[in-house]
Amino acid sequence: MVDSVYRTRSLGVAAVGLPDQYADGKAAKVWQLYIGDTRRRTQEYRSWLVALLKQHNCNSVLDVACGTGVDSIMLVEEGFKLVSVDASDKMLKYALKERWERRKEQAFDQWVIEEANWLTLSEDVQKPGEGFDAVICLGNSFAHLPDFKGDQSDQKLALQNIGSMVKPGGILIIDHRNYDYILETGRAPQGKNIYYQSDLKQDISTSVLWVNNKPHMVTLDYSLEIPQPEDAHTPPDTSKFRLSYYPHRLENFKELLKEAFFGQCEQTMFADFKHYEPDQGEAPCYFIHVVKKNIV
Repeated sequence: MVDSVYRTRSLGVAAVGLPDQYADGKAAKVWQLYIGDTRRRTQEYRSWLVALLKQHNCNSVLDVACGTGVDSIMLVEEGFKLVSVDASDKMLKYALKERWERRKEQAFDQWVIEEANWLTLSEDVQKPGEGFDAVICLGNSFAHLPDFKGDQSDQKLALQNIGSMVKPGGILIIDHRNYDYILETGRAPQGKNIYYQSDLKQDISTSVLWVNNKPHMVTLDYSLEIPQPEDAHTPPDTSKFRLSYYPHRLENFKELLKEAFFGQCEQTMFADFKHYEPDQGEAPCYFIHVVKKNIV
């Protein structure tokens, strides 16, 4: 991705009762083409995430933004016990299909997949005991939850619900794009794609909506060139769709996370899988937060 294609989600939109922007399933189909075989995950990402989970002795993992299941599949293959949820049934059908096709593998037969959203997470997900060893929310997914009320109350509630699923001593891994850079420059950092490897030719334009002199929404217009079968003798098809995100600033998001855990947590920051240094030079594409819930 020239400007990092994000995992398509409807969690934020569906959770607040707006029409599902993926209702026709088009974005899900294009996204599945984009990521291709889940085994094509960048090794750097896979190694980083697996090592982090093992470092914290994690076994049970809740993926609260599983989409088509790409992260969950990777972790099931690595031996973790997964519960995966998403608000978009159009996305979940790809995860359900993968589980069905690999049902003879014990790990996949035990993989739990449910429809859920963040504002009612405690009602939608059965929490095991004190909670999960780890909860993940990756691929810029949380930024899909908008702030229509202007006070971030839905975002705060969602993070509290997500944090409540983490057991004492467990961790939350959550990320977002470098919106500070986007708001300052009007474009996304031009770093490498840290999540996916894609051969699809693409173009992404960025726009920012300001309300009362405050950034309210970042919109990305995607154009992906979908190749046709070799025997089709037709030109590639261009798929266009628009995704909108709430532009979380780094320092504000750190405070939201602290509040979600009622201050009972320790935070570690990463930038594109490396420990974050404010003056590290090239602007990172993604910020990744690892929040460890204190044992009270």
